[in-house]
Amino acid sequence: MQYLGKILPIDGYQVEMNASVPADYLAALIHLYQPLVGINAIQLYQLLLQEEPLSKEVHLQAHHHLMNYLNQSLDQIYEARVKLEAIGLLQTFKKDGEDKTIFTYVLLPPFRPAAFFGDLMLAELLYRQIGKTKFDTLKAHYKETPVLEKGENITVAFNDVFQPFTPDGEIKITPVPEQQTPGVPIQSIDFSLLSQALTKSMIPVDKVLTETNQRMINQLAVMYDLELDEIEKALMWALTDENEVDIAQFKAACQDFFAKKENVPPQTETTTQQASPAQAAPQQNKPRTKTEELIQHFETITPKELLEDMSNGNNASEQDIDIVSEIATRQNVSNAVLNVAIHYVMLQSNHQLSKRYLETIVSHWSRLGYTTAKQAMDHVANQQQKKANKKPAARSKQPSSQEVIPDWFKNRKTKPQPAKADNKEKQNDLADKDLQELESLLKRHTSKK
Repeated sequence: MQYLGKILPIDGYQVEMNASVPADYLAALIHLYQPLVGINAIQLYQLLLQEEPLSKEVHLQAHHHLMNYLNQSLDQIYEARVKLEAIGLLQTFKKDGEDKTIFTYVLLPPFRPAAFFGDLMLAELLYRQIGKTKFDTLKAHYKETPVLEKGENITVAFNDVFQPFTPDGEIKITPVPEQQTPGVPIQSIDFSLLSQALTKSMIPVDKVLTETNQRMINQLAVMYDLELDEIEKALMWALTDENEVDIAQFKAACQDFFAKKENVPPQTETTTQQASPAQAAPQQNKPRTKTEELIQHFETITPKELLEDMSNGNNASEQDIDIVSEIATRQNVSNAVLNVAIHYVMLQSNHQLSKRYLETIVSHWSRLGYTTAKQAMDHVANQQQKKANKKPAARSKQPSSQEVIPDWFKNRKTKPQPAKADNKEKQNDLADKDLQELESLLKRHTSKK
């Protein structure tokens, strides 16, 4: 038996509550908490809630009283109790007396239904328990009411109405117990080490490790059982150009680390990154050429997705992710520009990601102020054109390719052709190979959606 040696029917209990429950607490308990902890735990919470006023009159009752009221065994009551503790609805204190043990059950208020979905851990647990359809229905039903436009605050102050007076020293002040914020009680990670890592990377700690972000990071670290170095890598990966945490990207990175450690398949539902206004512009019009399609491809995916695309859909290697993550945090460039740099380096290096080569290119483009994939691709095309113009005059008469894709996208390592081979035929062969590679890349990306 689970409770054996931990609790006995004759042990006493008393109930305390230092905060008031929200008006719609019952809806929260039944619709949101009950799927997570079960009906026995909710029944125990409701019974203790009604017995809290009685505890001020009848200080101690035995646990067999709970057994009679709930018609449950002590084993069931103990299991329900620990679930309430784990979900953040109950705190239990134990005091050993001379003849029996006394438990004090301190009830904690549940989240309001609308606020429940703002807690990342609880929302994730509920989503996995009841599924997407029911989750979306409840979330839409309990959405926050819009804030009213109140105008200017013209409320008068106390001293505008009341006259100053001398306080009576005989009045004893009774402090009001501080209300505890609802939420799942979890052990906090060491944010001081994480703060040092951010400072070392010249990232503003106060902007990244806000109270809300710390809670989110802590919850995901617990949910996916991550070590501190894994949390740091996931956080670096999820930072935007403005050094803000993209929660969706951070969550996706945490899932990837968990999947690698537990050897489980990756999530089937991919997370799309929120694009900045500059990045979103190429998505407005349907691409008309292969080049425009490639530009849109670079603008709408993350570097991690690009690495997976270029690995035939397999998970990107941890070494490549570390390289890209480190460079992304040190250089102020958009994901679109970083994608072009990654793709260019890998094509020029036989699909190997050279850290030094990539860092040199990204650093240069950052100084040039490039923010879009088109700017980066045009730069490379111009550089290739300049190199072509410096070739001997005899070779400069060769007809230039009229293909819509950039020259840098073509495979530079071509086999030598016989001297009598036609130049135009060689260029067409190259173009066909390039188009096949591009179409294969785009096909893999499209099949994921």
